[in-house]
Order: sequence, then structure tokens, then C-alpha cells
Amino acid sequence: MAKRDYYETLGLKKGASADEIKKGYRQKAKELHPDRNTDNPKAEEQFKEANEAYEVLKDADKKAAYDRYGHAAFEGGMGGGGGRRPGGPQGNGDFASAFSDVFDDLFGDFMGGQRGGGGGRARAMRGNDLRYNLRVKLEDAYAGLAKTINVPTAVQCGNCNGTGADDGSEPVTCPTCSGMGKVRAQQGFFTVERTCPTCNGMGQTIKNPCHVCHGAGRVEKEKSLSVNIPAGVETGTRIRLAGEGEAGMRGGPAGDLYIFIEVADHPLFEREASNLFCRVPVSIASAALGGEIEVPTIDGGRSRVKIPEGSQSGRQMRLRGKGMPALRGGAAGDMFIELNVETPVNLTARQREILKEFDTLSKDNNPQGSSFFKSVKGFWDSMKG
Repeated sequence: MAKRDYYETLGLKKGASADEIKKGYRQKAKELHPDRNTDNPKAEEQFKEANEAYEVLKDADKKAAYDRYGHAAFEGGMGGGGGRRPGGPQGNGDFASAFSDVFDDLFGDFMGGQRGGGGGRARAMRGNDLRYNLRVKLEDAYAGLAKTINVPTAVQCGNCNGTGADDGSEPVTCPTCSGMGKVRAQQGFFTVERTCPTCNGMGQTIKNPCHVCHGAGRVEKEKSLSVNIPAGVETGTRIRLAGEGEAGMRGGPAGDLYIFIEVADHPLFEREASNLFCRVPVSIASAALGGEIEVPTIDGGRSRVKIPEGSQSGRQMRLRGKGMPALRGGAAGDMFIELNVETPVNLTARQREILKEFDTLSKDNNPQGSSFFKSVKGFWDSMKG
């Protein structure tokens, strides 16, 4: 039976690029894998055909020979014993080994492996990101501030400059994984890859570890940093300081530091987004007659507010632009003042007398009292009827 065209086997057009060949093989490998086609007895044979096609087309020299001569390019060196010509496609008897090579070619870089026998290079690992919770006052969130914080972290060891090795010694290639940082075990059609237990994925071991960091390449230390808190921050705002996290392993890049802001409650102001709310006490006389009061503002100043005549508790007035600044630009929020009319206590005899007289005179123009008494009178009249 004549062999199928290798391009056709992978679902490709003749002359496909290296990336197209790799992509085509990945699709076919997933589609035809025997474990996913247990009810198809031909799946394993088709899977082997796809593997054989990829073994040829992934190699530039073999691909060029195949493009010119087809399958005849690899038939001249085949012997009667079923061996294979050097440089030709692999036979089915060595399928597991071939699949391992293909797995390495497709996924070796993704898994962090190094191909081509050039192992031995230490794997520099990026340091962890850190989180720091910073509590600030509302006034500081309004104005912004520069603050110095102390962050416990891991920094590069000064004695070994992050290598983990003591003076005069160098890390050596891990004998278990040959510098790959990972070891592989063959299980049927699959190659299972795991972190090397000897070097913990670093690719190197240290015979004479640094006496300061004990081979880690970094030491624990409290680091002092200056942080600029922009105006307008609120609870949940996150500030990123690139490269200020933990130092990387074996000279790897440092992680980042994330500062999470929490704005403390204020005794006078309540905040909603960029607006501020403030309850201001006023006397009965001021509420009834009207007037002006001074109210504090978040910037430390004071603003005069006109109280309309006949104001009731709960009435709100707005001071535009007296709220919090916008974190990312734009107009500032507003400040809302809520009046809280206070009832006087500890009255003198004269004050009682005046209030009783006032109560007698104001029954007809008290909006709340008038409606209340009218409701009570209506209730009793209905009961009598």
C-alpha cells in the first residue's frame, strides 16, 4: 500500500512553513491520540503516520529532500532487517522514543527545558510579589503624601552576589537532570516531566554554599522605601512598585511590591466616592430665622454657609468642589452639609416662658405640629361618629 503524502497526513498544503507544520502536528496529535480514540482501532496507526510525517517535515534538510523526491528520498538506505537509513524517518518499532523527541520539540521550551545538550545553566527564578497594607488618614488621602515604609523582604545576598556559592566556588551542573532542571519518565506514549528532586529545578547544585545565605542567594532583611501616595486615593487603591518585591533566586529578577491603601474613618466627614458628607448642628432659632454658619472643610479651612429661613433637620446643602480630588484627573467632588436642628436642654425659667409663648403663637404656622394636631382631631371625630 502506497504511503500517504506527509503534508496530506498532517492536513497541510505542500510547502507549509515550520510554524504551520508544528501547528498541524499538534492538531493531529490531539485528534488521533489512541487514548482519545479507544473505539477506533485505526487511531494508533494513524497517530504513528502523523508522527512519522512530522519527524521528516520538522527537519529542514529532510523536508527539502522530501519536497524534491517524495518518499523515494528515504527508501534507498532501507535494509532487509527493518532498520532505518541515518537521517530517514523513524520506524514504528522506536515509536515511544520518537514521541518523546516530538514532545520535547513541541513543549520543551514551554516547560522550561533546554534542548541541544547545552544544559548546566542555572535557572534564575523571579522573586515573589509582596503585599503591604497601608492605612492613611482622610486628610492625607485628600492632599496626598510621601511616606516611608519598612517592608520585611528577601534581598540579594551581598556575600555571594546572589549566586548562592561561597567565595572561590561556582555552582556545578546537576548530575541528576544534567542541568535541565526537570527529569522525565516514559509511560507508554507519554513522557511525564517533573521538577528535579536534586536541584529543585535550578539546574545546578552548589558544593560549597554561601555561609551567609546557605545557598539560597538571598537573605531576609527589612527594606526601607519611600512611597508617594497620590491625592484622591480611597480604600482598595493599589499602588505597584516594580522590582521592590522579593529578590529572585540565583540572580533572578525581583518581584513587585503592591501597596493596598485603606483610608481610616473620619470623626466628622463621611466619604462616598469623591463626595463628602458632614452633619452640622444648628439651633432652633437659626433654623427658624435663617442665618449663616461656618463649617470646616477637608482642606483644613472653613466655609460660610447660608441657612435658609424655616430649615428642618435633614436638609442638605451643597458646597461644589469641596469634596475629594479625582485620583485620575477630572473635577473634584462636592461637600454636602446636612442640618441637624438641636433641641435646647437645661432651660431657665425665662426660656421656658418664652418657649411656651412661642408655642401658643406658632400652632397655626408650625408645618409639622399643625398637620399632626389636625390628624389627631380627625381621628377623634371619626371615633365619636
